[in-house]
Amino acid sequence: MKYTVEKSEKSTVIVTITLNEKEWNEAIDLAYNKTKGKYSIPGFRKGKAPKKVLESAYGAGIFYDEAINQAFPKYYGEVLDKETTLEPVARPELDIKDLSEKGITLVATVAVKPEVKLGEYKGITFEKNVYNVKDEDIEEDIKRLQERNSRLVDVTDREAKDGDTVIIDYSGSVGGVKFAGGTAEKQTLVLGSKSFIPGFEEQVAGMKIGEEKDINVKFPEEYHAEELKGKDAVFAIKLHEIKVKELPEVNDEFIKDAAGVDTVEAYKQQVKERLEKQNADRSERELEDAIVKKLTETSEMEIPDALIEGQIDYMVQEMSYRLSYQGLKLEDYLKYLGQSMEDYRKGFTEQATEQVKSQLVIGKIIEEEKIEATEEDVEARVAEMAKNQNRPAPDVKKHINSRQLDYMKNEIIIKKLFDLLKSVNTIK
Repeated sequence: MKYTVEKSEKSTVIVTITLNEKEWNEAIDLAYNKTKGKYSIPGFRKGKAPKKVLESAYGAGIFYDEAINQAFPKYYGEVLDKETTLEPVARPELDIKDLSEKGITLVATVAVKPEVKLGEYKGITFEKNVYNVKDEDIEEDIKRLQERNSRLVDVTDREAKDGDTVIIDYSGSVGGVKFAGGTAEKQTLVLGSKSFIPGFEEQVAGMKIGEEKDINVKFPEEYHAEELKGKDAVFAIKLHEIKVKELPEVNDEFIKDAAGVDTVEAYKQQVKERLEKQNADRSERELEDAIVKKLTETSEMEIPDALIEGQIDYMVQEMSYRLSYQGLKLEDYLKYLGQSMEDYRKGFTEQATEQVKSQLVIGKIIEEEKIEATEEDVEARVAEMAKNQNRPAPDVKKHINSRQLDYMKNEIIIKKLFDLLKSVNTIK
């Protein structure tokens, strides 16, 4: 095998691999042995016809495609073993030249890890946001606790109003014709929640228990059902029940029952400490984001398109997973948005590019500063986990698999990185 490696644009290289007749024929022989069972030749049992017979019957190039599949990974791997500075970041794009019985030339366009020219990352001044816990923050937490422990109480002596939960029947029609999904019985609706189309809830407000009436509404122009967009509709409504949310009184008994804390004051102190921890974490995340943003802006690199596309693949897949938890498919979600997959992916381009830049800059600083997770670091993290789980450290370590170990080491390295960056810069 002969090969050359040439630099191209945007962090790509051209790897040209030339196989001589012997090497090419060896690949063809491998292809013949792998695929000969697919072919039938009169006078031979299936899979027993000699290579020359199959080539005569089907053409000299019958095994070329499979021979390329056999040859390229082998020789491309040998090139990467020799050219240790090459770090591919995507599958190579393969082109074929000079293909004959005498040999073949394989030309691979390979996206490689870009060279990062770091800007100055020491001696910079950063501002850190500090968030204080206010009394109203604690009160909001208590209100949410009340909401979670509230109950619905029947109301019979007045009309429905904004904020009430009502139980209704409804039947919708457009031009006198009922439409799919427009009818329901004993439907629960919170008035003012804007769960239904504009004008619907406002007209249910004011109705009394047992009352029936028709209301007129207009579907929005951007409504998801094409056949209903912008259409005038009539809904026949019957109101069965009116319910109002009743919140529990905030006292020591309620707090003990709902939160397991003896007194209101003790709960407020607990909430304050929790919110202070959340605020401190938020401040640190924002500071770290600001540091990475600044360092990324002052660094230089040429990012191959394949690297950005790979990040977009990851982001789209993450979105698909999140939708699946809600019982939705990405394809259906895109139909609802009225977007093609191509347009949807384009929407991630800027974000993906920034994320790739950040990852490369972080990786380069880690490399420059020789930051690593030592065995002592791992042992300390395991001991911390064991303490939190109230288990012996050896037992915890025994159940950590290689993937979890890699994740743990990465966390340690990233923490060390930001500890370093905070120590060598000025934080106000």
